[in-house]
Amino acid sequence: MQKVSTGISGLDSLIDYIYLGDNVVWEVDSGTSYEIFIKKFIETSVKESKDIIYISYNKSVPTLLKEFGNYVNEKFHIIDGFTAGKGKNDATFLRNYDEIVSKTNITKLKQPCNLDELTEAIADFENKVNSATVYVFDSLTGIQNLVKDESQTYSFFTYMCPRLFDLESIAYWILERDAHSQKFKANIRHITQVVLELYRRKDDFILKALKLARRKNRDALKPHFYEITENDEILIKTTTESMPSLEIGKKLKEIRVSKNMSQKELAEKVNLTPGFISQMENNQIVPSLSSFIQICDALGIKAKDVLSDEITIENPIIKKESLLSKPSQKFSNFEVYHVISNKNFTVSIIMIPPGSLIKGHFLSKKEPEIVFIEKGELTVTLNASKYSLKKGDFLYINKSVPEKWENKGGERAEIIVLSS
Repeated sequence: MQKVSTGISGLDSLIDYIYLGDNVVWEVDSGTSYEIFIKKFIETSVKESKDIIYISYNKSVPTLLKEFGNYVNEKFHIIDGFTAGKGKNDATFLRNYDEIVSKTNITKLKQPCNLDELTEAIADFENKVNSATVYVFDSLTGIQNLVKDESQTYSFFTYMCPRLFDLESIAYWILERDAHSQKFKANIRHITQVVLELYRRKDDFILKALKLARRKNRDALKPHFYEITENDEILIKTTTESMPSLEIGKKLKEIRVSKNMSQKELAEKVNLTPGFISQMENNQIVPSLSSFIQICDALGIKAKDVLSDEITIENPIIKKESLLSKPSQKFSNFEVYHVISNKNFTVSIIMIPPGSLIKGHFLSKKEPEIVFIEKGELTVTLNASKYSLKKGDFLYINKSVPEKWENKGGERAEIIVLSS
């Protein structure tokens, strides 16, 4: 079995590398810096002189060239589904486009929602290359948002996944954890070879394998902490350093059995598959918050009766000076101070230095959020539109996730974020 590096030594050790033919699905939360995992894989592929076909539905071509400019050569091919898709052919994204295309291997999709056009573009690039090829589908969720039909997206995946496996290519597929139905994700997991999950629990970044075909080591199926250094190096802690299991699945199984309810009956009540319930009860997967609450409701119990790590605040007064004196969660261009987190809501303070640019959102957003500007001025990009915010302004974030935050002012911005 020929093995290929992910570009991250700790991940290679954990999952026993990537095998030729693997389709690697990444189920990610925003704020988990999943882009660095992609970047490391591309770096390694470039060093090994592999052809790279990058299918972009989430980022504009100028943004891609800015991020991967050092690796863009005659072997780096871009299929641009963003400009005419999420970018809506806006003049901003078309500026100098023809000049960029003349210097780079780019195919611009006229109708990114037409998956036949996407399939043909991939086939055209494949006909031009004659060496080992890797694929990066930067947003299966972005494809889904344009197609607006899970069955079509699933049909596309069921065509491409076994095809790339037979060609012994390697593909990364990125999807947002909470943007798809459990049935869709269960079907994807059934077909693909590798599924890796990135999520956050309070202040921690966590990586967990949900599926590892053709591997014997099961340690990766347990959750593992990971850290990202200032040099964008990813450090993954070993199993012995990982978090203790709450054994939520085991507890839910005991309750289900005590109520004489089968896995099939429970699955039907919460619109999940019996296979999902089985994996959850064996602590092989962790349900999302919404699924966990639905399961508890179906079993006639309260979520707090299952969880053992709920935070209780005894003192009702939280002093800002005391809060800011404690260590923060530091990122390259912002800091997070967590004020309170319980079953009802989460409050955080975000500090953004002047001149900072944050790509994506600073928190892992699952529910609606209210953002209050306590100090400074910021620009947020939401649904490809820019909005200016100053002290005293509120921003209500519902279904969409901010694409960019910028602090162009001369002082540090302070933001208070309340999420349910």
